[in-house]
Amino acid sequence: MTETLFLTSSDVAGLATPAEYVERVADGYRQRGEGAPADPRTALFGEDPPGMLTSYSAILPEDGYMGGYTYSAGFGEGDAWFMTPLFDADSGEPLALLDGASMNPFKTGATGAVGVDALAREDAETVGIIGSGAQARGQLRATATVRDLTGVAVYSPTQANREEFANEMTETLGTDVTAVDSSAAAVADADIVITATTASEPVFDGDQLAPGTHVTAMGQYNPTKRELDTTTIERSTYVPDLRDRATQDAGSFIHAVEAGVVDESHIHAELGDIVADNAAGRTSDDEITVFDSGGTAIETVAAAGMLYERAREQGLGSTIEFAPASDALTGR
Repeated sequence: MTETLFLTSSDVAGLATPAEYVERVADGYRQRGEGAPADPRTALFGEDPPGMLTSYSAILPEDGYMGGYTYSAGFGEGDAWFMTPLFDADSGEPLALLDGASMNPFKTGATGAVGVDALAREDAETVGIIGSGAQARGQLRATATVRDLTGVAVYSPTQANREEFANEMTETLGTDVTAVDSSAAAVADADIVITATTASEPVFDGDQLAPGTHVTAMGQYNPTKRELDTTTIERSTYVPDLRDRATQDAGSFIHAVEAGVVDESHIHAELGDIVADNAAGRTSDDEITVFDSGGTAIETVAAAGMLYERAREQGLGSTIEFAPASDALTGR
């Protein structure tokens, strides 16, 4: 038997700042760029009731951790549930099981911020964000740790939601966040555009992007859905979190390939290759860059390892026991 730490969503809430998530996730992507194993998600889809059961995994050898996510979304409850197992990368023993709800917007936002730091202009200071939910909040809070923001415009279809987001994030960031009445208004004059939606169709016109804009799209993990149009993909230096994911479930990229405007050679590099300095990021101030962030276990394992360490230092969580397979198989 081995004792494994169980951490509830409440246990891990507040254990790390957005900047600390960004730092740890960036290092995870550096390890990926230097050869750390990571696979895209696998997903099973239910029809009645509709929902998705998905998982993905990664090993971060320098951190000494491996694991990933298994989560359900939709089905009868119409909600999502995140389970994060964390294993010792040397012994294989289970170290922790985390309820991933609290950390989810932070580790996902951190990934977007790593993309911004790698690809946006150094002088980028304005953001246009489309979406006003938890993921949009996580993206904006993390982005504010890697660039000095002077203004943010937010659009989502429901006026009350975008106004609530603007008021809350103005107070949180100390930066003027303004609710606007169209995605075009959010994109106009933005140095950084962030899409954090569940949209099935493009949420802005790629012709509206000014030269030098960086785009982070994080709501794209289904081949039939897309936040970005073919124009945006075609105009951009395109960087996914994982190269294999781009052709598996990155809906915007897949649609652009099917439309014949790009092919697989349009994939510039994985994010980890850029973070590890194995590939160039932005090469000119006029370049349009896209980071396609559909979700990987790289950020999940990096964040879970950090939270596990913090929880142990603070004596948080409870323990559960796991039997090794040798016991289970022999009945000892």
